[in-house]
Amino acid sequence: QVQLVESGGGLVQAGGSLRLSCAASGRTFSSYVMGWFRQAPGKEREFVAAINWTGGRTYYADSVKGRFTISRDNAKNTVYLQMNSLKPEDTAVYFCTTGPSPEITNRWNYWGQGTQVTVSS
Repeated sequence: QVQLVESGGGLVQAGGSLRLSCAASGRTFSSYVMGWFRQAPGKEREFVAAINWTGGRTYYADSVKGRFTISRDNAKNTVYLQMNSLKPEDTAVYFCTTGPSPEITNRWNYWGQGTQVTVSS
């Protein structure tokens, strides 16, 4: 069974930074795409960033491009989301996810429980 465990969320002031981590287990981590989504109160879950199996390809939502960086360490079975220049509108629960293929698609089949990120103004 695939398990994804997020960590690193918290409260930060606008303009600050946080790094989220997601530890994966249950299958060969290095063979699959990884991603991050977020869900703000009263809103639908939205895509944030994705990274392919090698880490050589990444894709970002326009709202975070230039501020967030996704990366992975296949030796540690961990994917990261470095978030800089945070804004109050980045406040959400952030979810780690993985898909059924090595490359980035819009298919995701396992999810973590989420970690809360709150950005104060």
